[in-house]
Amino acid sequence: MAAPFTRVYRPLWRIITTTTSNGRVRNVSYTRQQWSAQNVKTAGAAASPWALHGAVCVQRLPVVSQDRSPIEEKFMELMQQMELERSLLADHELKLLDDAARMSRKQEEDYDSDEEEDYKDKEIVTAQDLEDVWEQKLKEFQPAPRTQGVNQKDVSSSERCLADSLILLVKKDIGSQKLWLLPQIQWQMGETLRQTAERALASLPGADLKATFLGNAPCGFYKYKYPKDIQKEGTVGAKVFFFKAVLSSHKHLPLEKNSFAWVKKDELQDFLKPEYLKQVRRFIMAL
Repeated sequence: MAAPFTRVYRPLWRIITTTTSNGRVRNVSYTRQQWSAQNVKTAGAAASPWALHGAVCVQRLPVVSQDRSPIEEKFMELMQQMELERSLLADHELKLLDDAARMSRKQEEDYDSDEEEDYKDKEIVTAQDLEDVWEQKLKEFQPAPRTQGVNQKDVSSSERCLADSLILLVKKDIGSQKLWLLPQIQWQMGETLRQTAERALASLPGADLKATFLGNAPCGFYKYKYPKDIQKEGTVGAKVFFFKAVLSSHKHLPLEKNSFAWVKKDELQDFLKPEYLKQVRRFIMAL
């Protein structure tokens, strides 16, 4: 009978710290401080030549509905006519017919006044009396005017083009140039890219804007090189990560005209560079 076989397991730490056949010892264990120092050293050695930026695309949603086109007007009239033809009489319309029939019976020669016994102790209010009261209330009612906002050419105000969605642009100094961009700011150690984008919006001078961010992941990306006269040592350009947000509240004060602009999607080409515009158009919501 064969002797029983016993499998012997050795702990992993003993395997990786054991003495090799030539007598040397390989110790791969690290303390927390050693790992941290190693990570910092590795990160420093692999430092990117690109500066990270967080940017936010803030959209002001339409405030009023857009005007109907001629074909929409015709279709609306058709649907209203079809609804009228297929609808049943309302209670008020039935009351109008009942009142008209009662008045017609009163004018007949064989009219019997006993028919009015049911209304003897009641004040009779006809449907026509109700319509007269409603007509008077309608004359007193003043509906709010449908307006398209302030001057349509004043891009510094978010109250322009109320029937369209607007996008916030800011003017930035890039070297010797002044360029229109989405609000952006450089990333700082210890914060997420979304926090960077939120800080970019909060740090706009003279603006008190509150926005709802749509997600924690970037919706777009753009990379550009700095002009040679402002390139720092080891930094050649910027990588910008875009986040989408919807304007939720703001003070109704016009922003500085030369620094801020609220523009429609089809107006972006008048403000943004072609390559930058190409990336921005990929995530702009057409609302």
